[in-house]
Amino acid sequence: MRSVVSNGRLAGPATLLAMKDAIVIGTARRLARSCEVRRPGGFRLSRFDPADTGPFGSEDKPRAQEMLGDSIRMLSELQDRLYAQDRWSLLVIFQAMDAAGKDGAIKHVMSGVNPAGCEVHSFKAPSTTELDHDYMWRALRVAPPRGTIGIFNRSYYEEVLVARVHPEILGRQRIPPELVTRRIWNERFRDMRRIERYLARNGTVVRKIFLNVSKAEQKRRFLERIDEPEKNWKFSEADLGERAHWDEYMHAYGDMIRSTSSEHAPWYVVPADNKWFTRIAVASILVDALASLDLRYPAVDRKRRAALAVARRQLLSED
Repeated sequence: MRSVVSNGRLAGPATLLAMKDAIVIGTARRLARSCEVRRPGGFRLSRFDPADTGPFGSEDKPRAQEMLGDSIRMLSELQDRLYAQDRWSLLVIFQAMDAAGKDGAIKHVMSGVNPAGCEVHSFKAPSTTELDHDYMWRALRVAPPRGTIGIFNRSYYEEVLVARVHPEILGRQRIPPELVTRRIWNERFRDMRRIERYLARNGTVVRKIFLNVSKAEQKRRFLERIDEPEKNWKFSEADLGERAHWDEYMHAYGDMIRSTSSEHAPWYVVPADNKWFTRIAVASILVDALASLDLRYPAVDRKRRAALAVARRQLLSED
């Protein structure tokens, strides 16, 4: 199938596909940048609307679904190049309040990705072995190797969120008492920034996503989990206990994002009240991150081409 392009020439299928890919990447980049925290010093979480749907209105859902499909396809293609090039890795960190939709976003956005090149790690309460190490140990030991995508469903950032709202957690970490001072949160922010800078300098692209759900929407989703039998397993009474600390968590999230968003490891605040838009935004962030690397399949040199030619002749000569 052919089509006329701007210079008046007829373009073939490969050219048209390249043009479409450029449009998908450009659209993803604009949407990703709209969620990015670019000036962390003046960041205020209260200025971000959890119900925002960006350029899409309620009547635009079909267009939004088409964009999500294009982004998932583009993400699959970029991941294939990432794996083949074997130089970079991508670490995606998700943080959010309960019922914000982390699991659903990961499931839908990564649906087209090759599982061989992607790993998801969920960080819950640390084990005895993990408590015998520093709080970053369990995360860094599963950082994504070159050529792969690593997803952290929660992360070391819990250590400036849950541990801050419930400081008694620090006592269970067996940190020497003289090291637990009023400066501990700022010290941890500084350590996190430096570690992420270290990762970036070694080829790991870090993208951090906060799914911004409203308190009203969380309540609706909790009631849904209670009222619908097939969703009962998702609800934990402990979730209500954390909900009681909502304001403390919002303060902790705001301070965390303001203190740790950087050019090499930015935070993105993604509206999470409308799941369909959340998934588009997350997909756009990942597409933008990989597309910025100019990923290419490894070039084949003259010696390798000669070896391939020999192999081809050998295969063709078989009976």
